Amino acid sequence: MSSNSEHQIAKQETIDKVAADALRPVNIGWGFKIWFALLAIALGVCIYAYSIQLREGLGVTGLRDFISWGMYIATFVFFVAASLIGMLISGVLGLIGYDWIKPIGRIAEIIAVAFAAIAGLVIVSDMGRPDRLPFVFMYGRFQSPILWDVTVVTTYFALSLLLYYVTLLPDLAISKDKLEGRPKLLRKAYEVLSIKWLHKNEQYRILYRIIRILLILIIPTAFAIHTVTSWLFAVNPRPGWDSTIFGPYFLSGAFVAGAAAVIIAMYFFRNNYKLKDYLTISHFDKIGKLLALVSIVYLYFNINEFLVPGYKLKKFDAIHLQALFVGKHAILFWFTQITGLILPIILLFFRKMRRPIPLTVISVFVLIGAWLKRYLIVVPTQEHPYLPIQHVPEVFKVYTPTLIETAVTAASFIMVIMIITLLSKLFPVIPIWEVAEDIDKKALKENAEKE
Repeated sequence: MSSNSEHQIAKQETIDKVAADALRPVNIGWGFKIWFALLAIALGVCIYAYSIQLREGLGVTGLRDFISWGMYIATFVFFVAASLIGMLISGVLGLIGYDWIKPIGRIAEIIAVAFAAIAGLVIVSDMGRPDRLPFVFMYGRFQSPILWDVTVVTTYFALSLLLYYVTLLPDLAISKDKLEGRPKLLRKAYEVLSIKWLHKNEQYRILYRIIRILLILIIPTAFAIHTVTSWLFAVNPRPGWDSTIFGPYFLSGAFVAGAAAVIIAMYFFRNNYKLKDYLTISHFDKIGKLLALVSIVYLYFNINEFLVPGYKLKKFDAIHLQALFVGKHAILFWFTQITGLILPIILLFFRKMRRPIPLTVISVFVLIGAWLKRYLIVVPTQEHPYLPIQHVPEVFKVYTPTLIETAVTAASFIMVIMIITLLSKLFPVIPIWEVAEDIDKKALKENAEKE
């Protein structure tokens, strides 16, 4: 038997092994049905809460005339932030040529699709008249940052979904004949979605070209989505928002939130889907270093964002900073900065802290801190308008989220989890063809070195 034939047999065996491991969790069993039913029930309760808001108006929330943005907008900014991880992992690191990202690339893309898909719905929950949403598209003005935001969010979601699908094509073709015992509808879906993929060299050449084009397109779109979101605040002269660095400030924070979300997902898939051979300790170590790097950059922007106005200490900046540092928001502010940013950076310098369990725990605190940080960006600034608050009820002066508002916000997180659950249970979370190709290249390199 020729060496080429032996190589082809070994390559096919590698593909079969990776496919068997990746497809093992692809099964709609009772565990999945119970979990999804619980999510559906919880979502139903939250939708009922939204129906009350829709019927009664935004008065059932903590939003009032002076503080008109609260948990909803904070969650929107958080979702946009978390969605950018797909660009960082697949786009930036993928184009640079880091092979270690291949097993986690699809996880990052799933997270990007899920968060980007729901981000727009979060904006709808903040609208008192959601029936007027079509007017944004019908009568949108180019001068309005709202129109820019809607455009880039929609474009980024479309590109993320397309990137997820095209990288899935070879896996669908590989897997469609390996789904014994799965529902017929799922097998039929694999056959239809694979669009007659035959694993020909010309098909792969076209696929690589398409992926490269999408990655090149998704990078400026991802930068635009969070830059434009930052402009929703920065074009306003309010203290706390009036900043020329809000774009990179938001962008660096987005990478922190997204990296933490990917780490949590990696840990879950590694243990529950039995993928320890593919999501290794080395992968956690490397992405832990990535989280440390982006956190340090984000810490720099945090220091800059508070040091400059703190040094000049204009009247209204002083009021805003006092509320954050020693005032009513001080506990939340320092908890967010210390447990969500400073301590994680320190801990991530130690190799033992970049192992799966401690890294996941750190990422949970980072992700919680990321949402709280958006809350602190959105709410405190509105409590200190330039014009004095006079002759209004006491409740107009403070913002306290209501139970209905919290339930509607929870609905967005539930929908994100539902999308991630569906995509990870219906399709392999490990890119079979890319991982098998990487294993094959390493095997050829080892054989060449031995010879």
